[in-house]
Amino acid sequence: MEIKAQDVKSLREKTGAGMMDCKKALVETQGNFAAAEKRLKEMGLAAAAKRDSKAANEGRVYSKVGGDKCVLLEIGSETDFVAKNDDFIKLGETLIDKVYNENITSATEAMTSMVDDIRAKIKENIQLKRFELIKLEANEIAKDYIHGEGRIGVIVKLKAEDASKKNDPKISELAFDLAMHIAAFAPLYLDEAAVDPTYLKEQEEIFNKQAENLGKPANVLKGIVQGKIKKHLAEICFVDQKFVKDDKLTVAQVVSNLGKELGTTLSISGYTYYKLGAE
Repeated sequence: MEIKAQDVKSLREKTGAGMMDCKKALVETQGNFAAAEKRLKEMGLAAAAKRDSKAANEGRVYSKVGGDKCVLLEIGSETDFVAKNDDFIKLGETLIDKVYNENITSATEAMTSMVDDIRAKIKENIQLKRFELIKLEANEIAKDYIHGEGRIGVIVKLKAEDASKKNDPKISELAFDLAMHIAAFAPLYLDEAAVDPTYLKEQEEIFNKQAENLGKPANVLKGIVQGKIKKHLAEICFVDQKFVKDDKLTVAQVVSNLGKELGTTLSISGYTYYKLGAE
């Protein structure tokens, strides 16, 4: 008899078993959904479904960088032991290659099926948590950095006004250092322009409230609050942070100085930061 794709999908969603296992079970039970579900449980292939409620906060972050695009991807697991499993590692490599090669921007059914198959095989809650396909312009380069066996992953983009200079080894070296800097300091925003105005307003209200207790004149309090805001922005904005390899300079100053040395305007055009288990 004909087995409908929708039935296979529904069985997979209910049991957590792999797509091919679900189809085989339906074929063997002549399309009887309940019997197919029971068979999968008897074979131990539906065991992963019971783990859906368990947190998948371990896992691994993967990165892939090419000449015109790059990808950052996170897969979650329940335990760090599984994150070191060869099948788990291969799954991440296969998925990130698929995203990169096919320019995928949201999870496809094929990708979900791959995760389900490994989930059924390993019998642990495994999830494709998130991924991002990042396109590069002609005058941009990207560098990645993976820290601690995939616990943190970073991709940073640098833009050279003179595109002929973008492949200079010094730019590549700086981009890598900046990726490591992001992994260490986890900036919330690229620069002040990227800061959520609502967040900034809330911080200003907090600082104003703190300053009220100082008993200073209004003009002095205003200066104190502005100083606190400036200091806070220097902590959360990437370009304003002190550079990890030279704390006498900000990130923006280091980038600007290299641009001047190479005879072009150099800037940070973006970055992506994933920390395992975070959103």
